[in-house]
Amino acid sequence: MPVRSLTSSVFAWPDAPAVDRAVRQWASHLASRRPELLRLGYFGSYARGDWGVGSDLDLVILVDTAQPPFERRSADWDTLGLPVPADVLVYKLEEWEALTAAAPFGRTVGRQIIWVYQRPGS
Repeated sequence: MPVRSLTSSVFAWPDAPAVDRAVRQWASHLASRRPELLRLGYFGSYARGDWGVGSDLDLVILVDTAQPPFERRSADWDTLGLPVPADVLVYKLEEWEALTAAAPFGRTVGRQIIWVYQRPGS
């Protein structure tokens, strides 16, 4: 039977409310610096409530303009201030609307997103 050593490391992982607060603060910070930001939300284990130690944060960012192709857009969004690792998907609004209208995956994910920021007037 394994016995824990008193000198062993213990993993402490941020819970969902802490991650939600951090994402909202991060989004607010981004909104003041990224005029193209329309909406920002998260989905996956943190949105469903079944996160655990090692879970990452799945983010969706909607923008009104984007120069790089989809595959390179996430590199422009610094997530180092978030308390857990993050995967970032950045869509232009028209791309997101087409995805959520046509693809089963997009419709499913679209319903699961917890939106934490929306640009006023959009």
